Amino acid sequence: MLISEFPDEVDTPLDVPARKRFAKYRGLKSFRTSLWDPKESLPPEYARIFAFDSFARTQKHVVAKALKVEQEGRDDCAPVGSFARFYIKEVPFHAASNLCAASRTAAIVLCGLLQHESKMSVLHFSIKKHDSYDAPIKSKEELIFHVGFRQFVARPIFSTDNINSDKHKMERFLHAGRFSIASIYAPISFPPLPLIALKNAAGAGTPAVAAVGSLRSIDPDRIILKKIILTGYPQRVSKLKATVRYMFHNPEDVRWFKPVEVWTKCGRRGRVKEPIGTHGGMKCIFNGGLQQHDTVCMSLYKRAYPKWPEHRFPANV
Repeated sequence: MLISEFPDEVDTPLDVPARKRFAKYRGLKSFRTSLWDPKESLPPEYARIFAFDSFARTQKHVVAKALKVEQEGRDDCAPVGSFARFYIKEVPFHAASNLCAASRTAAIVLCGLLQHESKMSVLHFSIKKHDSYDAPIKSKEELIFHVGFRQFVARPIFSTDNINSDKHKMERFLHAGRFSIASIYAPISFPPLPLIALKNAAGAGTPAVAAVGSLRSIDPDRIILKKIILTGYPQRVSKLKATVRYMFHNPEDVRWFKPVEVWTKCGRRGRVKEPIGTHGGMKCIFNGGLQQHDTVCMSLYKRAYPKWPEHRFPANV
């Protein structure tokens, strides 16, 4: 109940200084208008992915090139309705064995790839939880993405689709009844492309349909921010000033986070003036009178990225 009502609130640890525990977080004056460099402090996985200067222009060029090759009727292409023999090299033994076993009971579908579709990037899907699936779906959980003719394992993070800003708030779970954006590391594909997300249930052999959607865009520079809220409580209130405790536990942390704006659940905004004592108390100044039962909050953000999957394909492939 508390997690659903206050999903972003976290407790400051007693044994670790807040300036170290939340070293990757920063404050924002405005979530909508404050600047955030999309190239700053990128994870090692970004060295393994491909980025487009203009995805829309590249897609138009790739599709036009594929149509031209199809209409030319070249000698190195197999005509429609003909038989062809394929030789597949450098395939792991277990994958080849599974493929041969599957070919005895069902047809094997071979699909060609367009230019760039063998490369990895950050794909963003518009996704909605399926009505028949009741279990929670947490960010970074392993899902099986069935995208077009491809099927692979991914660990997505979910976020809102903020049309008024270049920053988007991360969601800890995929909520039912509305669309969210799922971001994953995956092979490049070109929209429009449908999506079916499957999830392996504990003890069940067949994965269940967990969510459906479609490919929205390919953009490694899309900024997804994880938000946390530190809370404290006013101990003494005098007009516009208040002594706040329990947000931090030592004066060094108060000085470290002093530039970040504070706000209250009753709508007041203010700033940290100075630390008080040796146990993390601080003096704050607000834009209006503070009530004794109010809660003082500080919002911090860090950029979130999808998890690189431990294996590319489902275990039964």
